[in-house]
Amino acid sequence: MATGRSARNPVPGIVNWVKRQKPKVKVFLAVVAGTAALFFLRLVVRDHDKLFIASEAVHSIGIAVLIYKLAKEKTCAGLSLKSQELTALFLAVRLYCSFVMEYDIHTILDSATLITTCWVIYMIRYKLKPTYLSDLDNFRIYHVVIPCAVLAVGIRPTTMHHYINRILWAFCVYLESVSVLPQLRVMQNTKVVEPFTAHYVFALGVSRFLNCAHWVLQAMDNQSYLFPALRFNLWAPMVLLSEIVQTFILADFCYYYVKSVVEGQTVLRLPSGVV
Repeated sequence: MATGRSARNPVPGIVNWVKRQKPKVKVFLAVVAGTAALFFLRLVVRDHDKLFIASEAVHSIGIAVLIYKLAKEKTCAGLSLKSQELTALFLAVRLYCSFVMEYDIHTILDSATLITTCWVIYMIRYKLKPTYLSDLDNFRIYHVVIPCAVLAVGIRPTTMHHYINRILWAFCVYLESVSVLPQLRVMQNTKVVEPFTAHYVFALGVSRFLNCAHWVLQAMDNQSYLFPALRFNLWAPMVLLSEIVQTFILADFCYYYVKSVVEGQTVLRLPSGVV
């Protein structure tokens, strides 16, 4: 019976076929799959702003998974405090920009996500500190914060908002694109990712893809007020590049996450060089 069910389910066979391909073929297949997904979203989602809302919702689900992990298992092993701090930083800056520049539903979503992220930071830093693997969370935050700040000063929106607000807006966009790097470093050091952490990082990957789709589709349809206003400088291309970068940073991990789920593995084991 098990063999019959397996024969009727093509997913494991597809995963194994992809696994056997050369790295260049895998990259090509990933690009094709991403492009197909973008065109599908373009057909079924009329209001592209809903993709951004969906992205925030998925991110909130990922945070909820973390909260459940911390509350149930009473351990923060495998989590990066530095990634959470970078997330809180770009959310706080984005929330400020949202208040002073364009107060809307995103402000409410960012507020909820920031509050829960701060709770996770509190739990890791104080309540569950004995289980925090600080020696594995060894990514230096200033390696991303300083370059993002410098880049924000040089390449920023040219809207009518205050100069400082425009720099902060650019800073949070750039910082968001690399905020997951410390978490990837922790997983690189451990090579084994327990289920709740894997669910959280996968949720981040889905969230980043939806956010990337939001900007790419608006650029394709020329519906966003940003692109007509900013087409004569580097800001719009940098926004798109930032979204694409943060999507591809997590693409490899998401592949192995889906593979482990299909194969029924309870613990995700990453090959060398994946993250």
